Amino acid sequence: MAETVLSFVLDQLSTFLREEGRLLGGLRQEVQFIRDELGHMRAFLREAEAKEEDALPRLQEWIKQVREAAYDTEDILDEFVARFARHPATGFYGSVRRIFSSIKNLRARHRVASEIQGIKPRIKSISAAHQRYQSEYGISAQASNSLSAVNNTTWRYSRDDALLVEEAKLVGIDQRKNHLISELLEGDDHQLKVVSVVGMGGLGKTTLVKKVHEDPEVRRHFPVRAWVTVSQTCDFQFLLKDLIRQLHEEGKKPVPQSIESLNTTELKKFVKDFLQQGGRYAIVFDDVWDVEFWNTIKFALPESSHGGNRVMLTTRKADVASASCTESLGFVHRMEPLSFEDSWTLFCNKIFKGNSCPGHLMDVAKVILGKCEGLPLAILAISGLLALKDVNRIDEWEMVRCSLGGELEGTGKLDRVKKILSLSYNDLPWHLKTCLLYTSIYPEDYEIECSRLINLWIAERFVEWREGMSIADVALDYLSELINRSLIQVTRVFYEGIPNTCRMHDLLREVILLKSREQNLVTVTTGQPMMWPSEKVRRLVVHGSSNNNTQHHQQRRSYCFDHLRSFITVGSTNPLPYKTLLSEVLGSSKLLKVLDLRGQETQEEIPNEIFNLFRLKYLNLCGTGVERVPKAIGKLQHLEYLNLADTRVRELPMEILKLQKLRYLRVYQQVDSSDDDYGYHGFKAPSNMGGLLALEILGYIDASSGSIIIKEIGKLTQLRELHITKLRREDGKELCSSLANLTNLRQLSVDSIGKDDDHEIIDLNHHHPSLSSSSSFLQSLRLLILGGHLEKMPKWVAHLHGLVRIDLDWSGLKGRRVVFQGWRVPNAEVDALKENGRVEMDESGGGCIASSPDTNSATTSITGGVACGYSALETSSTTVSV
Repeated sequence: MAETVLSFVLDQLSTFLREEGRLLGGLRQEVQFIRDELGHMRAFLREAEAKEEDALPRLQEWIKQVREAAYDTEDILDEFVARFARHPATGFYGSVRRIFSSIKNLRARHRVASEIQGIKPRIKSISAAHQRYQSEYGISAQASNSLSAVNNTTWRYSRDDALLVEEAKLVGIDQRKNHLISELLEGDDHQLKVVSVVGMGGLGKTTLVKKVHEDPEVRRHFPVRAWVTVSQTCDFQFLLKDLIRQLHEEGKKPVPQSIESLNTTELKKFVKDFLQQGGRYAIVFDDVWDVEFWNTIKFALPESSHGGNRVMLTTRKADVASASCTESLGFVHRMEPLSFEDSWTLFCNKIFKGNSCPGHLMDVAKVILGKCEGLPLAILAISGLLALKDVNRIDEWEMVRCSLGGELEGTGKLDRVKKILSLSYNDLPWHLKTCLLYTSIYPEDYEIECSRLINLWIAERFVEWREGMSIADVALDYLSELINRSLIQVTRVFYEGIPNTCRMHDLLREVILLKSREQNLVTVTTGQPMMWPSEKVRRLVVHGSSNNNTQHHQQRRSYCFDHLRSFITVGSTNPLPYKTLLSEVLGSSKLLKVLDLRGQETQEEIPNEIFNLFRLKYLNLCGTGVERVPKAIGKLQHLEYLNLADTRVRELPMEILKLQKLRYLRVYQQVDSSDDDYGYHGFKAPSNMGGLLALEILGYIDASSGSIIIKEIGKLTQLRELHITKLRREDGKELCSSLANLTNLRQLSVDSIGKDDDHEIIDLNHHHPSLSSSSSFLQSLRLLILGGHLEKMPKWVAHLHGLVRIDLDWSGLKGRRVVFQGWRVPNAEVDALKENGRVEMDESGGGCIASSPDTNSATTSITGGVACGYSALETSSTTVSV
């Protein structure tokens, strides 16, 4: 695992020598020596780590020494840059300051030089041991390099393969699905019936129950439905609130705010009363770990006067399954592994896209598949690995078979799956290993927001630049590759199939947690007192805790985080421990690069200490109570990511223009928190906002001040995503002129929505001189959202050949016909919409005409190209998808 750290630090050293090497002076050769020596060890280290578990203690210790030396080198250079890489001042006073700074920092420079000199003998000693072990273990540089060549398999990326194999298409599931459906629909209608699905992790329990729960016949029979993920460390109050929200949303009822103040007993009564008054219900509790959970939740589940109510439950434990069925009608379904025939079908579907296995690979493929023992998770993991191998190279398949052969001889099936998942991890190139390990910052069963994960990867410098690609696109490729390898599971997609949220499988997460701890990549806490590890804390993650007891803070002592690079909160944390920990971190972590305080509502202002973090690249204050951004924000000249979404900030100071590296800027708050159709409050930007030339993501900018800010938008030629609020009708022409310069724009959102009936007309129907059918005007645009009254659709929309989705909110175009010719339309979706009177085909033009006859409709969504999966019939407002 040290190879991952070493590769990352080597990349950092190369970047440092390239970008900051001028500052080193005579130390440059010393840093070059360290980088070269570490580089010579990397190939050997990769194969040595494959034998680490069976290796002698001295080899394990050597691997640890390599990792620590790499980390210490990074620390020294980061501190060097923090002290000396300041922007030079100009003029007479600037000269005086430079002289004073040189005298002041002379001792500090000498200290850094001594530290670099001090690490050099450590590297030499480690390198000498490397030579001994290379001979002792019989690992040649040539062999190591050949392994590296295998690991660096050329990526094959396609939109069709961008998502994990559809869980709904897993083989060998239909018979079990039909059996469970019959168990749900049959039986005494006057008793609550519990159907428990039990089996070890990775057998597909959740997948099976999900297919049953979403079956059309089940949906018709049970109008009240909900899905609750329990997991090992569930917060019971949060779980009950989530259940209440789902029940109300399913019934298209507003979620009562009063539930936030209820205790556990009151919440259970609330659920029970709701279910007694509703229709027949079917509720799923997924991943239940102990009997106590069922003994607690069952009192909130009435039989009700409607009868025929059902509960489905998945668990890894037989006692939980049996306990849930003892006091009611019950059925326990024990999950069994797939048959070899079904396993083979799943295996070939993933690797060969449904085609047959080539004859020369048949024997080795069957041996590898046999090691998976019918476990779908294992099959998906190993086939995801093999899908990237050359089918003409049997030696690559034999290498995988040999690796599995020795590792899967253990007695525990769970241990065998872990070995398979570890092999999938080991096959990753180093940068994907680091990205995958980083997902250990999230708790079990946490739904990960893909955009947040990707931007954290970028801030941590895990993502390499590629010629001709934006850094965000490279990061998305990383995510797609991990999805293709079945190492990350997509839970929701955005338009065009882009992953929106994802999660880690429980078993894989266990493997990742272990490896992350071994590398000291991430340290996780709930904010409670703890003994920090003897190794230096580099990334500290605080998980939200359900324990509201704060008495322990009276005995809390201070900790030192001198080597900390990232401080991240996941979920809403207890205010007192969070604030104490944040204060300690900001007081001692001068090299912090990532600060993510998302969701901490008690954080009402930006701490002044943040503005002394010279190296800060990522600042996420989304969902906090922050109301203003101080002028000191201009000090953070390395800042690339600033997220003030869902805060009370309404204006940014002029000093924001000093952030010339700023790539991502979001500032907004919903007009109505209960209904996002009402749009967002944006922010008032400085009049010369166009000076932030590196911006790629900008939202939501308040355009009510007039045409000056609209002109400035036209200078931001790197923009890929733009959101504008409160556009005035008279500024529509100016906006079209600015949009003509934004050749990289993929998403555009424009609204003029006010509360109640205060809707300004959006007038974008202007012809710019460059607009024509062959124009480059917005040809990169994939998503267009218009919120406000429209007199007619802009004519240039018809020329946007790359457009795949349009959302029209409060357009006033209800009952009118909107024609888009030449778009490919999924037949099944069109047929369903035609039956509901919402679409008709334009046979002459090959396009389709979408209309909304519902006069109460507020929203119209028109999707072309690749179907996005957003069904018109499942939304509260009228939505048309074609």
